Amino acid sequence: MFLSRYTNSSKMLHCISRMNSSTFKILNDIPTDNTVPQFTVGRKNGFLPWGTPLARLPEPFKIIDQILDEAPYYKRDGTPGLLATGSFGEYVRENLPLLDVSNIKDSALLFALYRDYTFLTSQYLLEPCHLHYLATKSKDYGLGRSRLPANISVPLVSLAKQLDAKPFMEYSCYATFNWEKIDPTSNLDPQNIRLIRHLEGSQHETGFAAVHIAMVQHSGELVSNVQDILDSVEKKDREEFDICLKKMLETTKIINVKMDTMWEYSSPKAFNNFRSYMMGIKSQPMFPKGVVYEGVSKEPTFYRGVSAANDSIIPTIDNLLELTNNLPDNSFTDMLRDFRTYRPVNHNAYLSYVEEKAKSIGVHAFATLDSNSTVLYQALLDQVSEFRERHWRFTKNYILKHSKHPRATGGTPIITWLPNQLATVMQSIVNIQSFIKEDKLSHENKQLYVELTKKANTQLRILNREVEELKKEYHGQDMDFQEVEGQMSKIAQSQSETTYGQAKSAVA
Repeated sequence: MFLSRYTNSSKMLHCISRMNSSTFKILNDIPTDNTVPQFTVGRKNGFLPWGTPLARLPEPFKIIDQILDEAPYYKRDGTPGLLATGSFGEYVRENLPLLDVSNIKDSALLFALYRDYTFLTSQYLLEPCHLHYLATKSKDYGLGRSRLPANISVPLVSLAKQLDAKPFMEYSCYATFNWEKIDPTSNLDPQNIRLIRHLEGSQHETGFAAVHIAMVQHSGELVSNVQDILDSVEKKDREEFDICLKKMLETTKIINVKMDTMWEYSSPKAFNNFRSYMMGIKSQPMFPKGVVYEGVSKEPTFYRGVSAANDSIIPTIDNLLELTNNLPDNSFTDMLRDFRTYRPVNHNAYLSYVEEKAKSIGVHAFATLDSNSTVLYQALLDQVSEFRERHWRFTKNYILKHSKHPRATGGTPIITWLPNQLATVMQSIVNIQSFIKEDKLSHENKQLYVELTKKANTQLRILNREVEELKKEYHGQDMDFQEVEGQMSKIAQSQSETTYGQAKSAVA
């Protein structure tokens, strides 16, 4: 596969060191140097950019602002945009010049351009898919465009190379570098967020992205918690360790509460109105032969779409608790690791650091030497389980009730992907009870222990039964789709060709 993850370590400045065997340097303060990569992990910004996302582009890039303002299905004034009329592709081919984006020094401008070219890419490639979905009401997406014109692909690949990123839309493009505060003095809560770029343009899309951004605003505390836990284990300080675990519990509970506000800000019925444009090329029947990036290579490329799996919050906790070691050795776990390459490079390095550090100092082993620490550790596992269970509930209500498409936006099997991780953490909650001696627990921790173990046992049984029932309705959920990448089954291809003509006018 061409254009795999680039190596560009020179972008990590002297104040931000790469992972090594013992340490990882994070930002303690907001930088004054505008060349510091925006997604450098910090105690204040966490997994958000350290600066404010650039909402409008300077000259000579104003044409991109103009096109993306006109693009959404619903523009800001409520009138139909280019995507609503099926004229986006033609408009971009005729009006977007081939701009020089090489050697961009300002990190905010660099990432804003990357964000905007990924929006152009997704909207261009997936415009016929969304039109097909709406026109036929067949709950499939037909075929996407198989070629990306050079006026998008050449600048995008250049920007991706400068960022050591994939030349396709990532979670950071769609959510965490795509916000403005309505009130600059207030927090990044959903009601105070306005999106810079839209795919569809409804309040439900804004709410969907805003809830994710609101969750990530607490990642600075999370990063601080992680660092403090690692320090306390290294010092073998039991009292400090337990205090840090409790702080981490409070942070994860806040993030889970924020996540649950999704129902308030974005309707399940509206999700499929913008989900089309979040799809990727990889493991998707809409792109049986991939996409050729014109002006870059004659070989087709395959990339995953926007997915919450690109976020760094839960993977960080997984690695801290050494939960990653318990994941089954299967294709789903391979996909999970593949998703790591679809996030900012410094986030990826930090995740690797946390994983290696937790293993080397033995976070799990230290926790399980004391029954009260083990219960707190178990409670953190429960918060990870809550997060994943809520994500699974969103999948059932926002997607499965309204679509039979067998793949998630990131290309993973829609039924079995999330339960693979969810079942692992539930089982870990059950298994860890073997380290706990009830007579050593405080009264508070004894109640917590009984509640958590009973809850995980029950949820695990329900999950297994639920997945087996749903697999009867969705085919290919146990197959590693990557093995057949670049081709389709005869049935899927026949279905796409039958309906392709209905949307062909928008594909040209």
